[in-house]
Amino acid sequence: MKRLFGIRGAVCAENTKESISLQTAEMCRKLFSENSLSAADIVSVQFTLTRDLDVFNPCAALRANDVGIDTSRIPLFCSQEAYIKGGLEKVIRILITAYMDENAVPSPVYMGGAEVLRPDFCK
Repeated sequence: MKRLFGIRGAVCAENTKESISLQTAEMCRKLFSENSLSAADIVSVQFTLTRDLDVFNPCAALRANDVGIDTSRIPLFCSQEAYIKGGLEKVIRILITAYMDENAVPSPVYMGGAEVLRPDFCK
């Protein structure tokens, strides 16, 4: 039996198309692999960006890169992260909504400097 899960992650990137593309792809590849996700399991993928990342959309980055699964039919969405004074800058966050075995334990991925957001997941 499967149930719906939310799987989180984040990565820091420089404000260049190349960096946003590379970091988004690496984070997604790792999330999909570590959680044994197939395209059929995924309901949707939502990204947020901090306001200092404004040259490339991570949805476009995901579609343009080989991340181990076909993402062409997965609904994607991106919005700007709420600005929090003193918050970590240059961050791409992700929330994957996906079906997994009901006893599964989702494996979040925080990398590339974003580990400080959830040190409890990055021990």
